[in-house]
Amino acid sequence: MGSREVLGQAARLASSGLLLQVLFRLITFVLNAFILRFLSKEIVGIVNVRLTLLYSTTVFLAREAFRRACLSGGAQRDWNQTFNLLWLTVPLGMFWSLLLGWVWLQLLEVPDPNAVPHYGSGVVLFGLSAVVELLGEPFWVLAQAQMFVKLKVIAESLSVILKSVLTAFLVLWSPHWGLYIFSLAQLFYTAVLVLCYVIYFTKLLGSSESTKQQTLPVSRMTDMLPSITRSRAFVNWKEAKLTWSFFKQSFLKQILTEGERYVMTFLNVLNFGDQGVYDIVNNLGSLVARLIFQPIEESFYIFFAKVLERGKDATLQKQEDMAVAATVLESLLKLALLAGLTITIFGFAYSQLALDIYGGVMLSSGSGPVLLRSYCLYVLLLAINGVTECFTFAAMSKEEVDRYNFTMLALSSSFLVLSYLLTQWCGSVGFILANCFNMGIRITQSLCFIHRYYRKSPHRPLVGLCLSPALLGAFALSGGITGISEVLLCCEQGWPARLAHIAVGALCLGMTVGTAFLTETRLIHFVRTQLGVSRLADKTL
Repeated sequence: MGSREVLGQAARLASSGLLLQVLFRLITFVLNAFILRFLSKEIVGIVNVRLTLLYSTTVFLAREAFRRACLSGGAQRDWNQTFNLLWLTVPLGMFWSLLLGWVWLQLLEVPDPNAVPHYGSGVVLFGLSAVVELLGEPFWVLAQAQMFVKLKVIAESLSVILKSVLTAFLVLWSPHWGLYIFSLAQLFYTAVLVLCYVIYFTKLLGSSESTKQQTLPVSRMTDMLPSITRSRAFVNWKEAKLTWSFFKQSFLKQILTEGERYVMTFLNVLNFGDQGVYDIVNNLGSLVARLIFQPIEESFYIFFAKVLERGKDATLQKQEDMAVAATVLESLLKLALLAGLTITIFGFAYSQLALDIYGGVMLSSGSGPVLLRSYCLYVLLLAINGVTECFTFAAMSKEEVDRYNFTMLALSSSFLVLSYLLTQWCGSVGFILANCFNMGIRITQSLCFIHRYYRKSPHRPLVGLCLSPALLGAFALSGGITGISEVLLCCEQGWPARLAHIAVGALCLGMTVGTAFLTETRLIHFVRTQLGVSRLADKTL
């Protein structure tokens, strides 16, 4: 498969993922806003920070390295060895679940059982849900490697929606269950997620007429189970060694990704109520990042990993592949910068209104608006980092990945110290400032790698981070106008004034987007081309 065909598949995966996730996330957003009005800040803090951290840490440590290593393999791999390696995530997940569960129960502060009942059962069920999710790992990797466009998005979104529906039902009808509600909903979510993959592949492999079935490296479901033969090794040792390298990196990346939750959980810098408010704002602020940036990052990581030969100098790569990769990277950087700047500029003026609509006075008063405004700046850095790191991790050699681990170690240590110090100085905003600092360092590291990688080639993809003066002026003008509008119209003067404030923002956004269409013609051509390829491919499926 050529680089342009791979690009078409990656674009189709990203665009389909975007549309479906926007639809499903909108439904989940409404359900969560409804549930929020029946919960205390303390319950939200325990569930969204303490228990979710247990689940995410277990899953991340058990599977992230395996995912990256197995998705980097070539088309000629022995899939039986890859599946054997992936099934090792289950016992590894059991180990982490037991170890971390003991820490959560014995070493951390236990909440007041009158305010937050059934904490111990919540720890057990959240740990069990992590192990259940790992049972679907071989199916997930195979689906990603084959670029099945809608399976991942539908499976995850359907699971989240059903989880939210179950939570809303139990909150209304059995509020005295406490943490049982969220623990059962989490276990239900992982079970539905795994079943979606199992049912899909069972139907696909049972249909001999399907064109997708003919391209799969397996012919029946039992081929994806662990298998031992004397004629070959149990696992591909090259993949296993790469997994170990990524595991060391994943451990450090998890600290960076969830660092503020670790500081909150282990150092008790915020009470459970403040943790709840911070997490709600954090989830609301990262909504766009999950909807837009994550599907793009995951899809184009696969594109770069397939097009570029890992660890090989740019001058030794196929020149057509290098040109396509450089064009894609430049366009993705430009797209990430524009999306991030739009969120940052308009987010400053509309944070308080968004929080008031979503959660009422509990969120729109106090530190909530300041938190969300700070997070808007962080989203800009998240957007750029997602693109730069998806290229960097796809092009790095194993040795470069190992060296990068040392940088991640330093960042992890500095982040924890900086988070604690900044939190003592400026409260929960300190977590976001510490994240911005570390994200800036990670972006710098990736940009240096990309610059060195393309130094001897005629391609300069980093020009994607430069915007035209007219577009920068449009952003500055929009920021000024919406800022004045917020002072005059929002948010204590009733809904007519709020609607006027929204109308001002819509006009400024339209002016900014129009300026982008006139000045960033290469990006517009790239987006239109890939969307056209995506629609054509969807029609032929």
